[in-house]
Amino acid sequence: MAYGYVVAQISVTNPEQYKKYITLVQPTIEIFGGEFLARGGKSISYESKPVGDRNVIIRFPSYDDAYNWYHSDEYKSAKQLRQSASISIQNIIEGV
Repeated sequence: MAYGYVVAQISVTNPEQYKKYITLVQPTIEIFGGEFLARGGKSISYESKPVGDRNVIIRFPSYDDAYNWYHSDEYKSAKQLRQSASISIQNIIEGV
């Protein structure tokens, strides 16, 4: 079965509020069997300007698990906090 990935580019607009999001999100990811593969860190972009300078990759056991996490009640309040503290593009991708 193929993994599911959440790949995000994020521009943090409210660092203090975003720190709260970071503490809330981890338990919700674990509920759906996910794990962070990349969370911030050094990066460089080529060929176009990215939405933000923070890149996050989360791997889930399947595409459906990634999709279900993103739309879950467990993630809802954390997601609202992230949305109020940042601008981002969130992608759910089926992969190897």
